[in-house]
Amino acid sequence: MKKNSLLLPERESKPRSKGMTVLIDNGVPLNFFRDTVTSSGKFIDYVKFGWGTSLVTEQISEKIACLRYHGIEFFFGGTLFEKFVSQQKIESFYEYCLANGCKYIEISNGTLDMSNREKAGYIKDFSKEFIVFSEVGSKVAEVSDRQNPLEWLEWIQEDMEAGAKKVITETRESGTSGMCKSNGAIRSDIVSAIVSSELDLGSIIFEAPEKRIQTELIREVGSNVNLANISFHDVIPLETLRLGLRSDTFHLFKGVKEYERKQ
Repeated sequence: MKKNSLLLPERESKPRSKGMTVLIDNGVPLNFFRDTVTSSGKFIDYVKFGWGTSLVTEQISEKIACLRYHGIEFFFGGTLFEKFVSQQKIESFYEYCLANGCKYIEISNGTLDMSNREKAGYIKDFSKEFIVFSEVGSKVAEVSDRQNPLEWLEWIQEDMEAGAKKVITETRESGTSGMCKSNGAIRSDIVSAIVSSELDLGSIIFEAPEKRIQTELIREVGSNVNLANISFHDVIPLETLRLGLRSDTFHLFKGVKEYERKQ
């Protein structure tokens, strides 16, 4: 049987406007980094160098060169932006991004005590020079557990109006804050509020570091949901989830009608 004879959800080719996969590099070895990008680059839309790992990765220039060769964009984690802000060195952050040839940056307030309005001000300033991905939601579980869906919608809208190209929903690499509760359970109320709103889902990127979160978001939003914080080990496994080739999503996309209904 030919591979394309199966009835599978349609996936856009790169550059994609939806169904994006954003990997997180938490310091993987250079050869593993290169092998993954070389073998699975068609499924990778962006790579985020998590939190401040770019500062202590000796071979960061080699990794960036590998991504450029394969036409994959990158950005540094929002926590690094917050660290520069906390030390009142925002100009140094600007220069650091320029020195590394960044086209994209992430602006967040998940760790630092910063209002969303203040964050939106930084988005407005940096969007003059860079394509900004903002992030909403707290990395502190006790704080995020108290945040309601309406607040999330307001923050997302404020960030977009300030100039954010995409808005990322916080989940952390551990999957225990932001869009997830401290016990790891996904905040379905927040997901439902976003999906049922008038927001363009192509502009929303859901952090989904674990298979259970990826599966639930694919079930709720559809195969072409934008997902981030994906491990370098999970590029191919995630793609098979999107296509209904694993038991977790096997029955979701049995035919074109079922697929189209979810988009």
